[in-house]
Amino acid sequence: MGLLDIFTRNYDELDFMYDIDLLDDTSDRVYYKRLAIATCVNLIARTISQSEFRIKKQGDVQYDEFYYKFNVRPNRNQSASEFWETFVYKLIHDNEVLIVKTDTDDLLIADDFSRTEYAMKDDVFRDVTVKNYTFRRTFLSSDVIYITYSNVDLSRLINSLYADYGELFGRMLEFQLHNNQIRATVDTEGSYAKDKDTSTRLQNFINRMYEAVKKKTFAIIPQQKGFTYNEKTDRSSTSVEEINKITNGFLDHVARALGIPPALVRGEMADVEKSTRNYMTFCIDPILKKVKDELSGKFITKTAFMNGERLDIRRVSYRDLFDLASAIDKLISSSAFTGNEIREEAGYERSDDELLDKHIITKNYTELADLLEGGDQE
Repeated sequence: MGLLDIFTRNYDELDFMYDIDLLDDTSDRVYYKRLAIATCVNLIARTISQSEFRIKKQGDVQYDEFYYKFNVRPNRNQSASEFWETFVYKLIHDNEVLIVKTDTDDLLIADDFSRTEYAMKDDVFRDVTVKNYTFRRTFLSSDVIYITYSNVDLSRLINSLYADYGELFGRMLEFQLHNNQIRATVDTEGSYAKDKDTSTRLQNFINRMYEAVKKKTFAIIPQQKGFTYNEKTDRSSTSVEEINKITNGFLDHVARALGIPPALVRGEMADVEKSTRNYMTFCIDPILKKVKDELSGKFITKTAFMNGERLDIRRVSYRDLFDLASAIDKLISSSAFTGNEIREEAGYERSDDELLDKHIITKNYTELADLLEGGDQE
């Protein structure tokens, strides 16, 4: 038997050994990246969708068209919560979001558009597409709501980060699957290979045996003459903690990039109030500030703004009002704030009760000199 005969006889075996599937890119774990991003983006979207957008004139909330559009029904196909969730998703994923107003006064979030920037006049938005409809007209920046998230495309940063983490995660996952793989060999006598019908029945038997071993907790394999099944699986167990560390590490980096405390997205309960406060301060408030500035410039004129008209966003509170009762009592009883000032700070409307506009002292807050003088008189 020559060398060529050996290669010809073992062609199938060599083809298996160099199977191209074994060379797949281990970093192609798209679901892993999407899960990390979705976890963070959905958290932000759910938080902002609970905010209340309102315009105040002389401290009074205006329940007008603006209030209805941004808090109840922006358009005929979306509720306010769905609208703001889509808004946050587009803002973070695309680094920008565009809202246009239709002839029927509906507010729509654009799926795609092109922007032409100018220095001395309004920017122009063309080819604005919403779902399967593309507007033929152009929009000026003064007629739309346009907000950018940051100066750097977050998706590119995440993709660069994932290139390294995904490779490491993929290799560790493959290694873990390899350690827990069931491997076996089947020894058969040469007589099986001579009879084609017998060889086919043997192959079918091996396939059924393989399915039984793969799917069933307990698999009984009948012994056949001239047929020996030998399992060679390495039963050494390997913990998946290392894989979890990799996934948590990537999730932590994505969360930090968005201003979310990593402990919050991992569901850790230790110092949850502190983590929530930092989340609201460094993640939610900056986004709402961008929204507030843009809406104020588009819905409040300069004259109205100078006369005290303001746009206010009442975000969801992470603390119950009753948890603040002691602090509120202290602020009012010390005469530092009035009742109406506290109500506004807590996100509620001012009361018509004149007493809530007065400073009240309910405890003996006085200077030491006054106490000494009172003692001398006694």
